[in-house]
Amino acid sequence: MANVKIQKLEKQIEKELSRIFLNDVKEDVGFITITGVDLTNDLSFAKVYYSVLGNDEKKSAVKKRLEKAKGFVRTTLGSRVQMRKVPELIFTYDESIDYGNKIDQLIEQIKQKDNHKE
Repeated sequence: MANVKIQKLEKQIEKELSRIFLNDVKEDVGFITITGVDLTNDLSFAKVYYSVLGNDEKKSAVKKRLEKAKGFVRTTLGSRVQMRKVPELIFTYDESIDYGNKIDQLIEQIKQKDNHKE
């Protein structure tokens, strides 16, 4: 039962963080997508997965800006999501999208090689 509550809270935090980055954060974090949130069982930490379009330099710059805006984001999140204690936010780049794109490219290369053989 508690697990379902945590999952609902994770989804709610994910939606609110997306809204906060879209509308409220003054720091230019660029076009960022919140892809998931994992809460610890005691709700003290939230691992926030995000993705951003761009090269490694852009990703690094966004990571720095997220760390700079962390306090504001946490405060704003606390005013929007009803929780006893607002979790500490840990921003983690979500590499699954890059991984999926790489697999798509490999499959496309294999298809092209097969077409050239025929």
